[in-house]
Amino acid sequence: MRPGRLAAVLLTAALLTGPTGCATSVDPIERLGRKAAQGVRPHRPAAERPYRRWGLVSPLPAPPKPPARPPRAAGAARAAGPPPVVDHVRTSDPVVFLTYDDGAERDPRFVDMVRELRLPVSMFLTDSVVGPGYGYFAHLRSVGADLQNHTLDHPSLRGLPYAGQRSEICGQRDKLRSRFGVRPRLFRPPYGSYDTTTLRAAADCGVSAVVLWRAATTDAGLRFTHGPHALRRGDILLVASDGDDLAGPSLRERTTRLLREVQGEGLTVGRLQDYL
Repeated sequence: MRPGRLAAVLLTAALLTGPTGCATSVDPIERLGRKAAQGVRPHRPAAERPYRRWGLVSPLPAPPKPPARPPRAAGAARAAGPPPVVDHVRTSDPVVFLTYDDGAERDPRFVDMVRELRLPVSMFLTDSVVGPGYGYFAHLRSVGADLQNHTLDHPSLRGLPYAGQRSEICGQRDKLRSRFGVRPRLFRPPYGSYDTTTLRAAADCGVSAVVLWRAATTDAGLRFTHGPHALRRGDILLVASDGDDLAGPSLRERTTRLLREVQGEGLTVGRLQDYL
């Protein structure tokens, strides 16, 4: 190439690249390199954060590490006598426990709430009430919910003969085992109604604890079973379903209201199975 033509080519290239020597600007992420770029996370607006999406003003604190003591094995309850009846857990951990009786299938977005907030909830299921909703509870279990026993047909057990009570409790135990591969250790009698026969039948069905509740949600707020008081560490709470009242608050709304009260008392939500 002649010297004059070469000089012209070099001058053109200099004008195109500019003083920095780059034909185009480089994205900052590209300059960080592939390894550095992997550590960059897009900023998530506050409105998109899970706790705000579900009506909370701050995230739920993570529960403390549960007790190292393993729970009493299912099947061992009978040899040790009747299972205890509990509406709270004796613990110094700042936790309460959220429990639900059937009904969650009426609020399909509840499973999203459990997953995004990582709520360790316990669901007490009745076969005849759940019906075709077992698929829904399989989704709940896949995001961390515990599935427990609430009888086959939801009768009031108090006063029924042993054979009938045992059939209700053991029958639902077997249903849950066949549908989900779980053997529930915890049992909640319908309406909280039980007698000594219930405890004997529950023990024979491998139940390690009969679970009642210290307080339940209502449209007006929490209703305590032993008179009004503030939430306490270890309280077992029943989040009532909306039933057939479509105008009332949904299960998500009831849960959100309760979680606000829990946070207001400086508490968080623990996993009931870890404490019983």
